Amino acid sequence: MDRRLAAFVLLMAAPLLGAAVSPGRTNADVAALGWRKMEWHGIRPADFSATPSGGIRVRGRGEGGFIFRPLSGAATCLAWRWRVDAGPPVTDLTRRGGDDRALAISVGFSEFGPAVSFVTRTQHTVAQASAGDHRLPRSVLSYVWGGTGREAAAGTFFASPWTGAITRIRVLRPAEAPRGQWVEERVDLAADWRLAFGGGEVPTLQEVVISSDTEDSGAAVDAQVENIRLVPCR
Repeated sequence: MDRRLAAFVLLMAAPLLGAAVSPGRTNADVAALGWRKMEWHGIRPADFSATPSGGIRVRGRGEGGFIFRPLSGAATCLAWRWRVDAGPPVTDLTRRGGDDRALAISVGFSEFGPAVSFVTRTQHTVAQASAGDHRLPRSVLSYVWGGTGREAAAGTFFASPWTGAITRIRVLRPAEAPRGQWVEERVDLAADWRLAFGGGEVPTLQEVVISSDTEDSGAAVDAQVENIRLVPCR
């Protein structure tokens, strides 16, 4: 590819790729559960391993990365439980370069929000060309264990500082939440998507992601997630 064209492609894709990513080496026990690992360029990869209960454990120090697997069907409620035994200090999740978090559970949807711009659609097309066979979601809800908990009003979402055109973040547990104990979560994906993206018809589900990032602080992380599942909304 011509250098000028390559530079243009990267420039267009950057707002949606956030940081360049590539497939990582997925541990066999993690792959057996249907997950695939991705790594951010320039950031040492965190270790994702399977637990005896079929969950995922994330460990590292000053590292990051994510795993994903398909999630299909209509947006109902998503439930899981998680715990953090070690994680980064309080960070401002609205700021690039200071947005470490112990864990995030993100859900990708098949379509854009109603207010997405033509520029974002074009950037997504370019980003997809760079992503290979990994079909990129067009809108994302990310539920985080980390941050101050004051990035937005309780129960609301804010735009990601990296991929804000398509990603909305909600802090469920701030960094100072009690550690070393399991916490059960349940979120209404359809209601949250409408709240985060301003209404419209809720798209179908595409994938679920587990991620961790302690690259900025250099902190150690030891955290677990298990029993991620779609459940009826009550």
